[in-house]
Amino acid sequence: QVQLVESGGGSVQAGGSLRLSCATSGMQMNMHCMAWYRQVPGKEREGVAGLGRDQYVTYAESVKGRFTISRLSAEKLQLEMKSLKPEDTAMYYCAARMLYDCYSGSWQSMNGVRYWGQGTQVTVSS
Repeated sequence: QVQLVESGGGSVQAGGSLRLSCATSGMQMNMHCMAWYRQVPGKEREGVAGLGRDQYVTYAESVKGRFTISRLSAEKLQLEMKSLKPEDTAMYYCAARMLYDCYSGSWQSMNGVRYWGQGTQVTVSS
């Protein structure tokens, strides 16, 4: 049984930092495109960052230079978020999808995700 469990969300002031973690089980991270998504009420879930094989990374324009996705171990994914803005406030989800999606650009859409975590809330106050 595949499980993705996020942790590390919380509240922070604008300009601050947070680090999200995703612990996986029942799957091989290096065989998937691992990604982080976020969602605010009333809007579709959007891709934030993707991690392919060999440390290939890709980011949404809105977070480039501020967020860093990385693989801490064979089972653990991280999203380091710096210079946070109020518009970064959202529920953040860890996800796994076809490896190819990281390279094709389709990772940014929530469609095609194979596995989702339960989400962790990030709130940035001004």
